[in-house]
Amino acid sequence: MSPDRAAISFHELKIDALLVSAPPNVRYLSGFTGDNGLLLVTPGATPESQTLFTDPRFTIQAAQECACEVKIVSKTPLDVGALQTIAKRRLKRVGFEASRMLYEVHQRITKALPKGVTLVPIGPLVERLRMVKSDDEIARIRRSVLTNSQAFEKATRAIRPGARESTIAAELEYQMRRLGAEKAAFETIVAMGSRSALPHAQPTARKLANNELLLIDMGACQDGYMSDMTRVLFLGKPDRRVRSMYNAVLKAQLAAIDSVRPGVTAAHVDGAARRVLVKEGLGKEFVHSTGHGLGLEIHEGPRLGRRDKTKLEPGMAITIEPGAYVRDFGGIRIEDTVLVTRNGCEVLTPTSKELRLL
Repeated sequence: MSPDRAAISFHELKIDALLVSAPPNVRYLSGFTGDNGLLLVTPGATPESQTLFTDPRFTIQAAQECACEVKIVSKTPLDVGALQTIAKRRLKRVGFEASRMLYEVHQRITKALPKGVTLVPIGPLVERLRMVKSDDEIARIRRSVLTNSQAFEKATRAIRPGARESTIAAELEYQMRRLGAEKAAFETIVAMGSRSALPHAQPTARKLANNELLLIDMGACQDGYMSDMTRVLFLGKPDRRVRSMYNAVLKAQLAAIDSVRPGVTAAHVDGAARRVLVKEGLGKEFVHSTGHGLGLEIHEGPRLGRRDKTKLEPGMAITIEPGAYVRDFGGIRIEDTVLVTRNGCEVLTPTSKELRLL
């Protein structure tokens, strides 16, 4: 655990310890990648300030991944073991992740709390720490971005008329894995024709026909870190309406990227994209935020939306993805993974943003 990951102000929060239950937060603080872990964090930046509770399936894995104390809990929920340690250490005020802990777990802990111990709800504290990436995290995101783009290039070369959305999605995810990803960062979106107007369309058996848009939104998970990219292709020769709409979205995306720099708010970046699309007559067709942070999860803070006042900082990894969606016609979205730097930003996605013709 590095000092920045121990930047939890126990004194300000008025807690003696923090019980971390969200798997990405457990991994961030301890290095444990298993899917059943509970982390008790106390003041200090040493391995002794953390105790990981997990079950016997992860005995070897936890020992290999974690420098902190590991307690194996058998035949009972992990929180039972955590409560025993809390009582033994005479901790009185224990914070918990209010938006992450399951209600069932919270109820069970509440009923079994040792005498004199109080549970204190805590907001997205670890998530705020995670917004600014370390050099190692940035390197992992770079690798994930590169893998994702390479998979896109390999898979799209083989797209022909009659290809199904579901088949293209499967090929994209297959190529990611061949290139080193452990999985897709999210369910790959492949949407053809009028279905491209569905921002989160799920792949179907629909076949690609001539003179149709093809929207692909994909991301890789590699070394635990996510990437995210959207590109639009066209089978045939696009007409004036398609080209005009594509150029408008591209102009909005470039304006948003150009606005990214330390100190500006997430809302400011969203506004840069939104103003362009409003001017182009597509303001009402832009139905989502301009982007989001990513890292151990595909959606992290900050949210690049109208009301997010989070100030961008060097080391934040975000997406820039404005789009326009017209019912019974189609949708266009262009998305890159972008790193906030000291002097502005760096677009990590190497894939061309030109409208690709099949």
